Amino acid sequence: MGPDGTTAPAPRPAADGACGSWPVLQLRSSGRIVEKHAFLVTDLGDLAPAHLTYTPKPGRDAPARQPREATGAEALLAWARTACSLRTLSGSGVRAVNNWAFAEQKLPEGSASADWLCTRADTWRGPGRVLVQFLGPAASPTGPAAVVADRDDTALCSRFGQHVLAGTRWKAASGRWYVLAAGSRAVTRIEASGAVRGAAGGPTLAVRAPRDADVELTASLRGGETLAAVR
Repeated sequence: MGPDGTTAPAPRPAADGACGSWPVLQLRSSGRIVEKHAFLVTDLGDLAPAHLTYTPKPGRDAPARQPREATGAEALLAWARTACSLRTLSGSGVRAVNNWAFAEQKLPEGSASADWLCTRADTWRGPGRVLVQFLGPAASPTGPAAVVADRDDTALCSRFGQHVLAGTRWKAASGRWYVLAAGSRAVTRIEASGAVRGAAGGPTLAVRAPRDADVELTASLRGGETLAAVR
């Protein structure tokens, strides 16, 4: 740190290069304002830093969770695997990004599990963008998640769009391919149609399918509505 209180520029991965880490800054508020309050911010190429938050996995029979500061162990682990996706948001006027862990799924052919996150970026202009990310088993705590859906100018994954369904293709250690799907807490049933058909009660689905099978996913909600998968 220099005599003026500034540091050298923090390196940031190039937009089209490898991404093994992402710089963030943890700040703590003055005790005169609020005791022991910390929060994360990052530089996305705009005048103001973007605030990073986290919404935990849904609790069983518990009210919907609310976004909170991304300083706990669970939040930091989720951001460690998804932070490199922030490159796609650079320079777009983002004020805050929330990682919502909307589902956990036990994977076929074993005891491993995966998490599903909806990464929502809110801009100063108003419109939001979401990336749905699949966090399968990884050899490293920073192994990148797979982005399985990308939607711009949407209310999804906010208090105005509280229901989400997404799917992806996944290869088991046996070499077999599956279509996986997961929905948020109000999803009571998921159906797959098209080249492969299957259904499951509850918020997750796994069905054997060829790697390139054309599959359409829909979900039923607790209130009787139907939900299509985000793409």
